[in-house]
Amino acid sequence: MSRISVPAIESATGATADIYTRVKKISGGRVPNTYAALGHLVPQSLAAVLDAQAALASSGLSRQEFETIKLLISAKTGCDVCVAAHSFVGKMTGLPVDALRAIREGRATGDAKRDALVRFVSHLHTTSGTISEEEFAAIRAAGYTDVQLAAISLTMALGIFTNTFNRINSTDVDFPSVE
Repeated sequence: MSRISVPAIESATGATADIYTRVKKISGGRVPNTYAALGHLVPQSLAAVLDAQAALASSGLSRQEFETIKLLISAKTGCDVCVAAHSFVGKMTGLPVDALRAIREGRATGDAKRDALVRFVSHLHTTSGTISEEEFAAIRAAGYTDVQLAAISLTMALGIFTNTFNRINSTDVDFPSVE
């Protein structure tokens, strides 16, 4: 059970009600538990997440690439809510179940570009300091542009933010179980 109590979505007022309306427009009429808690506590933080996600749309990364990054970071961070959410959304973007499983485990998926992304994000997440020239050359050789590298960084940061919050809150998982 989530540690932070969130009033019923329908009872929200002011900035919280506004951000819930915005979330419903982009998520099929529902407000996921993570967004409900963030919207209740600091609606501006949820607005910032949504604004950042909207800005990323012009980065040239595909929806599958975004979900690959989000799923991998969520698995590495240990956020059950986000692993379930990004497995579900990843499947909706057309990522095969076997690829989703491999991403969660940080293994090769059989797609060279996706595998380069998984290796790169995993390396960034598990190391410190400036990456080597070899790491940089490898991700560039896979076809990623400077703009996309910036988008990868922001996607990772957003994922770590929601993952960390969910770990603090013990947010109830409101997505289908991961197969």
